[in-house]
Amino acid sequence: MFKKIIFLGIIFISVISCAQQEARKPVNIRSGTFLKASVERNKALIAKEEANIQAYIKRDSLNTYIASNNGFWYFYNTKNTEESYQTKKGDTLTYEFNISKMTNGDVIYKKEELGTQQYVVDKQQIIPGLRFGLQLMKKGETITFLFPSHIAYGYHGDNKRIGTNVPIRSTITLLDIKKDNKNLETEN
Repeated sequence: MFKKIIFLGIIFISVISCAQQEARKPVNIRSGTFLKASVERNKALIAKEEANIQAYIKRDSLNTYIASNNGFWYFYNTKNTEESYQTKKGDTLTYEFNISKMTNGDVIYKKEELGTQQYVVDKQQIIPGLRFGLQLMKKGETITFLFPSHIAYGYHGDNKRIGTNVPIRSTITLLDIKKDNKNLETEN
């Protein structure tokens, strides 16, 4: 009997003590200052890179650069005025390219190292600058692009030779466009 009274007493005390506890307060209160500071750092980085790109363009008196709507600049090495087909979603693009540091021109990857590449428009993941740049091109064209880091390899780099926040210069040659069968049906 004594054991039952002790057991019931423990249960009674446990129930009473649980009922009187307050909910825990959060340890940290988030104010958004970290995100705001991060946004400000990124804006400053982009402004600095764009100023460096503008200075680079100003020093390059041999080429006429075009500003894209996607935040990069480019000039035509070889322009194909006879081709009218503009790439569409699903087309397979065959291309070659190289990558160098925009700041000093040091080659990071030669086109021979990278080899011939293929990209299915809007169906594969590649860096945004390359994706947007390829979609501007026509078969047979060679274009040199200046990509700020945020549309190149960004904060992460490529885990090999491209570090964090490195603006790049890339010359791309579009060798071939294999039209998607769905695009061929809509043309006819």
